Amino acid sequence: MIRISQIKLSIDENISKLKSKIEKKLRVKSEEIISYTIFKESIDARKGTINFVYTVDVDVINEEKILKKNKDVSKTPDMSYKEVSEGNELLKHRPIIIGTGPAGLFAGLLLAQKGYLPILLERGKDVDKRTEDVNNFWSTRKLNPNSNVQFGEGGAGTFSDGKLTTRIKDLRCRKVLEEFVNADAPKEILYSYKPHIGTDILKKVVKNIRKTIEDLGGEIRFDSKVTNFLIKDNKVRGIEINNGEVLESDQVILAIGHSARDTYEVLYNNGVKIRQKPFSIGVRIEHPQSLINSTQYGQFATHPKLGAADYRLTYQASNDRAAYTFCMCPGGSVVAASSEENMVVTNGMSEHARDKSNANSALLIQVNTEDFESDHPLAGIEFQRKWERKAFELGGSNYNAPVQLVGDFLLDRPSTSVGSVKPSYLPDIKLASLRECLPSFVVDTMKEAIIEMDKKLNGFAMDDALLVGVETRSSAPIRIERDEYSLESLNTAGIYPCGEGGGYAGGIISAAVDGIKVAEKIIAKYSKPKL
Repeated sequence: MIRISQIKLSIDENISKLKSKIEKKLRVKSEEIISYTIFKESIDARKGTINFVYTVDVDVINEEKILKKNKDVSKTPDMSYKEVSEGNELLKHRPIIIGTGPAGLFAGLLLAQKGYLPILLERGKDVDKRTEDVNNFWSTRKLNPNSNVQFGEGGAGTFSDGKLTTRIKDLRCRKVLEEFVNADAPKEILYSYKPHIGTDILKKVVKNIRKTIEDLGGEIRFDSKVTNFLIKDNKVRGIEINNGEVLESDQVILAIGHSARDTYEVLYNNGVKIRQKPFSIGVRIEHPQSLINSTQYGQFATHPKLGAADYRLTYQASNDRAAYTFCMCPGGSVVAASSEENMVVTNGMSEHARDKSNANSALLIQVNTEDFESDHPLAGIEFQRKWERKAFELGGSNYNAPVQLVGDFLLDRPSTSVGSVKPSYLPDIKLASLRECLPSFVVDTMKEAIIEMDKKLNGFAMDDALLVGVETRSSAPIRIERDEYSLESLNTAGIYPCGEGGGYAGGIISAAVDGIKVAEKIIAKYSKPKL
């Protein structure tokens, strides 16, 4: 096949015109085109108009002739997944995967596809029961520490926007997207420039991936919290579940997620090498979605082809701290994402339709390891907890989130009433001064950043926009160190730290790819278990 880029359709042109544009670009007749598929779709909103821009792969008669006479056309690169060959070493026990977020699910999926019969352990519940627990927490304030927005089938990404954008350049990204489509995700994620699934569809997708793993001989066990690691002579020998049951295995994948604080402590106490890692904290900022649409799309803001607009903003402050928006959720909600009692944590969530009234995004400020004021490898966790506790207390010690209007925040005065932007956070909010639950350097940097970001996105600093505290879980504050080649723990053979929980990923796609990489290492070294 051949690949053509920069094929444009105006916002009012029907997608059916794409074929005639291809014919014109290639200077061929309709019957010479056997088939075509869209590889990428993006939006060009510059110069006061909007065009959809396509990269297309075409199967065409006389391909070589066309390649010679068209400089803007090239052969379609091979983007198929490259399988690794099975190793020769005897695998004594089935590989164990701890966690069923993207890293764990995709490690388990690949191992199951290759016949390695993985066992996946999840401290939380299956996605349906987990959803009941989450809704119960949002309505009654009763938190289940093992089944919540952070823990359970699908990982933290299940209660998010299901964004599939990534900055990594890896052919495995395509496999991840294809496997999502095989599990009934929307087909447009294969070519959309900003693909997303939405939390409503993602719940169905993770169930389908689970079924595939089980149909291939894998096993997924819920309510199975790993409470210890059996390590001897710097090698893992197995794990303990729920302070009792022991499973033997010398290949354990750690896909534990960025909030598995108690598991980090168990690993540290067992001597597994962990180090501090910088991360970010801040708040969720909430605007009317109509404002974002108007700012981004102008006169086309209500056009049915466009849907809810998003944004991504960065700023380097005068104190040399980075400020940026993260995990922007168009037409979504701010959600209570606590995983430990008496702490408030926020996150953002959108369904596939992205049709809610508000837009929200994390507004984060860089935190350096020096800010932890301790050399202990787990000091970043205590730093997070400190501000989560303060947010809990400031919100009224009942899981209400402390909230301040942007206009009040910039003037250092507590908010006393909500304006035109109605908060989406459940169970409820309490108006306050966020200075009381954020480090001073975060407050100062955020003030400067909001003003500067407003210059790039008009309305970002609107007085009535809401700041909802606090967002502390954008990434792990630790890294479980691993060998660059084998991907095993630096000092504990057979343990494979991966994904966001290991400190090696920053989103659904990158975590899934990291899980695949780790699974490949096991496949390349060992033969299938003979049970």
